[in-house]
Amino acid sequence: MRKFTATSAAALVAGAGTVALAAPATADEHEATVSVLHAVPGLTVDVYVDGEELIPDFEPGTLTDPMMLEEGSYDIAVYADGDDPESAEPAISADGVEVPGGANVTLAAHLAEDGTPMLSAFANDTSMLDAGQARLTVRHAAAAPSVDVRADGSPVVEGLTNPDEQVLDLDAATVSADVVLAGTEDVVIGPADLDLAEGTNTIVYAWGSAEDDTLDLAVQTIDGLHGDPGGVPSGQGGLATSGPVLTVLLMAGAAGAVLAGSRLVRREVA
Repeated sequence: MRKFTATSAAALVAGAGTVALAAPATADEHEATVSVLHAVPGLTVDVYVDGEELIPDFEPGTLTDPMMLEEGSYDIAVYADGDDPESAEPAISADGVEVPGGANVTLAAHLAEDGTPMLSAFANDTSMLDAGQARLTVRHAAAAPSVDVRADGSPVVEGLTNPDEQVLDLDAATVSADVVLAGTEDVVIGPADLDLAEGTNTIVYAWGSAEDDTLDLAVQTIDGLHGDPGGVPSGQGGLATSGPVLTVLLMAGAAGAVLAGSRLVRREVA
């Protein structure tokens, strides 16, 4: 697992052995690549899938390494750390989560705009990039109003609301990014340096609570998107694109579950 902070945006490697279903990145069309982000402040949790503990002692701000899961339907329940699923009520749950083969997704437990815990499934764009290009994905997963995201002081994403996202393809570079309340100069997160390397999708999550002063950033990076027809995304099990996932991934029958990837908007930046 990797943990990221707003100030450094750097990865901290933790115990990979805690992820029971983790496996080498050898996905085929019958498997999905799934990462899990814990973005609910102040609560360490245990994550159960189909009644089995998948991620114990999951701390806020932590992102798991990608896991390869067989396509199918899964029941997901999130409990406070140490709670007994036989007697305790889950903090968040979602039944019948359909995970299609070939998907590359991030499942995020986070706060809605009003502070209610919720689950969102984001489809990660792993389509190829042109030479010299990088991809920046920005996701609003915080109990906060709409925000603008700025790179080197200029807005690149405007009016982003929870739980939406925007995706930009732009020239590879290191940028200083911050988050301001929409239409204002009021910085609520950052600034933090983001290394937008060629052939990568850098995914930035704004999470936490504005009211509780716990806003933070989490950063996920997918590499290997260089546009070589014979290449594949590194660590993504040979997946070339997540496009179909945008329409087929469904979190069914669960209060608070949201398919955020279907709201994907891409902007081309010169």
